Amino acid sequence: MHEDGNGDGRGVGSDVSGSGVNQPEFLALERELTVLLRRARANQGEMAREVHPDLESSAYGLLVRLGEYGGQRATELAAYIGVGKATMSRQLRALEQLGLVAREPDPADGRAWLITLTPEGQERVGRVREARRARYARRLAGWDPREVTELARLLHELNRGMEK
Repeated sequence: MHEDGNGDGRGVGSDVSGSGVNQPEFLALERELTVLLRRARANQGEMAREVHPDLESSAYGLLVRLGEYGGQRATELAAYIGVGKATMSRQLRALEQLGLVAREPDPADGRAWLITLTPEGQERVGRVREARRARYARRLAGWDPREVTELARLLHELNRGMEK
């Protein structure tokens, strides 16, 4: 059984004639993305607690971003995550207190700071991400590797389209 975002599977609001939003493929897309996002939020909370029991689930993505791209300014992180400067400052203070991130001067601009993972943060995030990928590999073991590649490509395209 699939959950949908509207409770009854029907669209909310007016029908935008000619746009195709009420076509079966878009209804199915909405339903499946709703299920995926609900599961992803729950999974993110589990991943955050595995990194550190006191870590907020919303901060997990921040740590992953730092692990993949290295040091970044708080403003860059806020823009990527889609939060304001005050929210980002609060999250970064909490991550610093947990010993997962540190601030260091930006070599390109001595007035600015870069946020980086600490060695402990790198180890914890790396361990949790490896375990997560292992779970994906087990759950998708019956898939053809080309299908996994195609799914990743399509999700990447979806994410890029959502940025616009």
